[in-house]
Amino acid sequence: MLRVTRCLAGLVAAAVLAGPAALAAQDTDSTALLLAQLIRANSSNPPGHTQQIADILGPLFRARGFQVDIVPTPDSAKVHFFARLKGNGSKKPLLLAAHADVVGVEREKWSVDPFAGVIKDGAVYGRGAIDFKGGMAVFARAAMLLADRKVPLDRDVIFLAEADEEGAPMNTSWLARSHWDKMDAEFALNEGGWIITRDDGTVQYVSISTSDKRVMNLTLSAKGTSTHSSMPLPDNALVTIGRALAKLGSYETPLEFTPDSRRFFETLAKTNRGEAGRLYTELLRGTPAQVANADRMLSRDALIHSLMRNTIAPVIVAGGFRSNVIPGSAEATLNIRLIPGSDPAAFIRSLEQLFNDPLLTVKMAAPLAPPSPASADTSLLYRVLAAEAKAQWPEAEVTPYLFQAGTDAAAWRTRGIPVFGIYPYPISNDELRRMHGNDERVRVESLRQGTEMLFRTLKRVAGSDAPR
Repeated sequence: MLRVTRCLAGLVAAAVLAGPAALAAQDTDSTALLLAQLIRANSSNPPGHTQQIADILGPLFRARGFQVDIVPTPDSAKVHFFARLKGNGSKKPLLLAAHADVVGVEREKWSVDPFAGVIKDGAVYGRGAIDFKGGMAVFARAAMLLADRKVPLDRDVIFLAEADEEGAPMNTSWLARSHWDKMDAEFALNEGGWIITRDDGTVQYVSISTSDKRVMNLTLSAKGTSTHSSMPLPDNALVTIGRALAKLGSYETPLEFTPDSRRFFETLAKTNRGEAGRLYTELLRGTPAQVANADRMLSRDALIHSLMRNTIAPVIVAGGFRSNVIPGSAEATLNIRLIPGSDPAAFIRSLEQLFNDPLLTVKMAAPLAPPSPASADTSLLYRVLAAEAKAQWPEAEVTPYLFQAGTDAAAWRTRGIPVFGIYPYPISNDELRRMHGNDERVRVESLRQGTEMLFRTLKRVAGSDAPR
């Protein structure tokens, strides 16, 4: 059965490459097949080679009359890919940004080859299926449909497949420094919010991110006496690091809500049934005891926990080189995700007070990027996207959202250009947990629905009959 599915996928993929005429009958259903092709181009970062993504997308966009431009970086295999569909120029462009690189995999923990683009049981499997090659396929297909259906445009529509989002040095901030003219726009759509389904498959809510958490990496450093392991001393650097990590294990940062995250939790209070709905209501409006209980219960969901507070994740521990030598130093790296408006210096001071250890120092591992403003939900792009999401999934509530991770939207937001984020396909909580994990997958039907929704959004925002 798998062999038949792959053969069928290969035949239709050939039709996708053939151009607009061959796609006329398939329309949005070909999004899954494009995604399978993109997954097969292994762009794991590191090394994050994205030239092969440009090689797939270039012929598709050129066949539809898009102006294609490829921007090289100092790493010859990392390129930024632009495809621009020209409008009449009466309005500033709309930009769709999708990162072409993906994180690596633990191959032995997958049930399928993570880079084979397998389509089975109604889903596309592979690294990047959700983050963010699935979004890239939806964005690309929706933009192509504007050309296929000859939609007259008041503004250019720019598609960008960006490099190094998962790595950083040559991401969109690098691109903006020398190629801003290619990416300047009135507003942009990027990865971010979620379309989450209930257990019965209905869509519970659509969240559109208007801001991201700020990323800060901290280094915990300990120094001690380097000596023979048969003569341990109290200043063992690894023990010092261990004490600090043990304190983090029982430490919780306080609750913090931005205006948009509060609206998101109001939506959860409204759309959850029974006990969950009551807990979300008490989280927002309960007594201190009720808030503490709701926090404890709801924080069992890692996503919800991350949206309510600054988070701390120890990610790397380094120290020691021989089994019979006590090392003279050790380090641990903490990945911090800060709620917008949080004071980084005050946060570091709070950790120093928590550790209260003269043998330990806490410092930033790298300079912190400047904060970027939230994007207003009064923007035309947000309003139309919200309306079309509601039209696609009438049973769902639509809400602004603080994205719990980081994106490279700051390249635009720091220049005053609104960026809104969405993973444009319905997924379950189980599918969400597979992002950056094992057997990452997205359903073919979800891709189809997302493409339809986004095509209507682009048509309304960029088309000549767009609302004023």
